[in-house]
Amino acid sequence: MTFKLMKLASQSQLSSWLPSIHPQVWIFAIGRFLSEVGTGFTLFYAPIFFVNQLGLSATSVGVALGSASISGIVGRIVGGSLADSEYWGRRRTLLLATAISAIASLVLAATDNFTSLVIGSLISGLGIGFYWPAAEAVVADASQIDNRRETFAIARLADNLGLAIGIVLAGFLISIIGSYRWLFVIDAISFMVFFGVVYVGISETEQQQIEESEKTEHFAAWMAVLSDRRFLVYIAVNIFFTIYISQIHSTLPLYFKNFVLIESSAKGFTETTISGLFAWHLVFAIICQLPVTSILKRCSHTLALTVSAIFWAIGFGLIWVSGMAPSHHLAWVTLALGVFAMAIVSYTPSAASLVTELAPENQRGVYFSINALCWAVGSFIGHPLGGWALDQPQIITNTYWLGFILSVAIAVVILQYLNRILAE
Repeated sequence: MTFKLMKLASQSQLSSWLPSIHPQVWIFAIGRFLSEVGTGFTLFYAPIFFVNQLGLSATSVGVALGSASISGIVGRIVGGSLADSEYWGRRRTLLLATAISAIASLVLAATDNFTSLVIGSLISGLGIGFYWPAAEAVVADASQIDNRRETFAIARLADNLGLAIGIVLAGFLISIIGSYRWLFVIDAISFMVFFGVVYVGISETEQQQIEESEKTEHFAAWMAVLSDRRFLVYIAVNIFFTIYISQIHSTLPLYFKNFVLIESSAKGFTETTISGLFAWHLVFAIICQLPVTSILKRCSHTLALTVSAIFWAIGFGLIWVSGMAPSHHLAWVTLALGVFAMAIVSYTPSAASLVTELAPENQRGVYFSINALCWAVGSFIGHPLGGWALDQPQIITNTYWLGFILSVAIAVVILQYLNRILAE
């Protein structure tokens, strides 16, 4: 009897963590997981490859990776309109995005100079630009008000799980074959697999099947979004978060490799150690995603984002300590990446849910398009800024992280203003 009661309690608790999720979300999450395994092969190793093996400067690599934001802006604007179009829709936009991303990965696999790196980055940015508005709209369409944050959390859980597995496998692959180029080939294959999942398993969402008379013309839709004061204030603060995330993807791997020196060897972390660190970061995010989402569900979106901002400040402070401390560098970095994981899982479901609530159903693609533009702007600012900082003397590079702590104060002020106008 006791065992049966415990089993029933366990099942009840599990159902509370995983509310009724639309089947299409689970299929889409599987596709995202498989794709992110491939992305994990390249995301954190690309800067190391281009700087340490191709011999490009950290600044030029930052500029090249940041150039993806230029094409990404175009992709997000066009992709948002296509996702809302009854003649094109979410599904076809996703198919186009995954095909372009596969081509970009193959171009990057063949890169041997700055020019080809920029070309590959521009193609990659276009694919990413087409992808995010449609991807977020698919999840938003399949969610309900009472489970919206959990639905987005499931999608992010799939992303993080795939990235974690990809990072670990990439570390082992590099240690065995020593070639970074195969990582990009594997990434291209993962996008092709994702294309197949979308083609077979994803259908156009019901919200897209609406009368032409009810649809807003694309230009008018963009004008309506740009006149939404609440949304624009959110966009302003969201750019801060995307700049922070860009540092994890591009600046930190190279910082750990070249600047955080192990006292016993006076050398930076090995690729295997870096792989383990970012795998830890993502595994911890996976563990925390649903519990943190459940806890913050009781809070307003702005309070959840404020919690995330505070975690970002703490994390950047720990990165600064890791570069300045005389010992225990690995411990400081491990702790910092754990805090960054908490910052991300606090941020992503609440941010996406807030956009969904602000956007009319027939304009979700456009709203998520502008939301995705924040990521392009964040990368455009964050990648070159991080590359510049890594090319400076050690003292400037280490102090660089303190500037982000100060920026968090600005973000929190904007969030308090957003909270006030949302209540009006």
